[in-house]
Amino acid sequence: MERETVVREGKAAILFPSANEVFYNPVQEFNRDLTCAVITEFAREQLAQRGVRILVPGEKDRVVVRLSEENGTEDQEASEQPEKEQQNEEEGDKKEYITASVGERCEQGLRVLEGLAASGLRSVRFALEVPGLKSITANDYSAKAAALIARNAQHNNVSHILQASQRDASMVMYEARGKKERYDVIDLDPYGSPSPFLDAAVQAVSEGGLLCITCTDMAVMAGNSGETCYSKYGSMSIKSRYCHEMALRIILHSLDQRAAVYQRYIEPLLSVSVDFYIRVFVRVKTGQAVVKNSASKHALLYNCVGCGAFHLQRMGKKMSQGKHMKYSAATGPPVGPNCEHCRQRHQLGGPIWAEPIHDIKFVQKVLGAVSGNPTHFRTSKRIEGVLSMVTEELQDVPLYYVLDHLSSTVHCNTPPLLQFRSALLHAGYRVSLSHACKNAVKTDAPAGVLWDIIRCWEKSNPVKRERLSETIEFSFKDANPQSRKRHLTRFQENPQANWGPKARAKSGGGISSELEDKRKQFQGKRKKPITDSSQLKSLPCKKFRKGTCTYGDKCCYSHELEQETNEKKMD
Repeated sequence: MERETVVREGKAAILFPSANEVFYNPVQEFNRDLTCAVITEFAREQLAQRGVRILVPGEKDRVVVRLSEENGTEDQEASEQPEKEQQNEEEGDKKEYITASVGERCEQGLRVLEGLAASGLRSVRFALEVPGLKSITANDYSAKAAALIARNAQHNNVSHILQASQRDASMVMYEARGKKERYDVIDLDPYGSPSPFLDAAVQAVSEGGLLCITCTDMAVMAGNSGETCYSKYGSMSIKSRYCHEMALRIILHSLDQRAAVYQRYIEPLLSVSVDFYIRVFVRVKTGQAVVKNSASKHALLYNCVGCGAFHLQRMGKKMSQGKHMKYSAATGPPVGPNCEHCRQRHQLGGPIWAEPIHDIKFVQKVLGAVSGNPTHFRTSKRIEGVLSMVTEELQDVPLYYVLDHLSSTVHCNTPPLLQFRSALLHAGYRVSLSHACKNAVKTDAPAGVLWDIIRCWEKSNPVKRERLSETIEFSFKDANPQSRKRHLTRFQENPQANWGPKARAKSGGGISSELEDKRKQFQGKRKKPITDSSQLKSLPCKKFRKGTCTYGDKCCYSHELEQETNEKKMD
């Protein structure tokens, strides 16, 4: 009999084989907690229209947290509501509602599909923590995974809601394209890229339904393989400081493009870059008239390889003519062949999604629910910190600059983030931080203003004067955002040793000891460079990977095997 361990997360207790036969990554508990919170709020909105009221354990009065920049206080909606809202609630209480609790099947509830379920942990948590569900289909192509899902459903007493499925995820979704067969929520968390499943997903989700997509192929989406990114997502990624937000906009671009083929469009509710992956939650709707706006929602990106200044070029434009809209091709490019600031060349990236990547009202509802029930999730503090930062972000300003890079370009000391932010505010521009990068600055100020501020700052931190032109005076008085004043957990420290993407599950089970040793050896290699040659690769020869090599550290790819070399000398 196979050895098994019990993994406890949230309300679920999952039987998990000791061998690595079914994929599981404990670091993504934040991902699963956030998904449960988002789907719960989505269910609250959707089921209210069907006359169903959901009951969440531990949830008291709703607290919607809004961070106010003007008075520096939190605005909360709880028992102190305006009189009109109280009257509306009293009228709503007179209506007859069906209540839905966690763990109970709701006939008017949501139908959920997890296309790549692995151990079934996420689906079991949905069944135990998200109220108002009619059914959950936990699918996986692996026979061992499907059998484990069924066992875990029975072990957690949720077999009446959760059904295991062993099929190709794309086929499951393609067969659910009919309006009556579509799923209200589709969750895709693949090992690597979700691109093979996106076309089926945008067709199989119901009208106004929720798509939850995870991408872990960040090397591709962050610019290391732009050509691969284009083949998978229809967008060219480039290496840049804002690569994490660009990755979010690339997947949103791909989703909207695939949905537009079927006269559908997306409305992003929440998009986050976390740890080693990105996660997007989008609502999918149908409308031919709205789909015509698709070209104006996407943009090409011009990025300077020298100073990092960037410009967006919309793919199309629309103009209002009375009751009608006129659509036409955009004009451009917005830049010349060389950057106006450093005279370096431009890279062309994209297209990317150029519209807002969050629905602030929806995010505030999720934030209010998590803040009002802090013991519901183990990662509640981090969820509250990340969502608070999301609500502070400038929604109509794509991408960001990184302060370290701006200062390093002119070789001066980096100004404090708060002072740089204050300078932009006092100059009359809007500015915010970003959840995707610790030292990011999102602003509607043109790149020239940023360089003027850097020049002004450099006066007290001088560099060679020939590098700089005439400076303009700016004020660096303090202007601290609310998420920093409240000391929220915005950027998480490493949760455990040797964390990060895990090895793919193998049919034979287990991970080779060599792979584990290699991971530990190279953990933090940039911080602690290896100087001992004995810790480097032990292969005798870099070229042939066999034989005896007498060159040692000087071994190169061009020499021949020692034995062959000696034979040639004898001839």
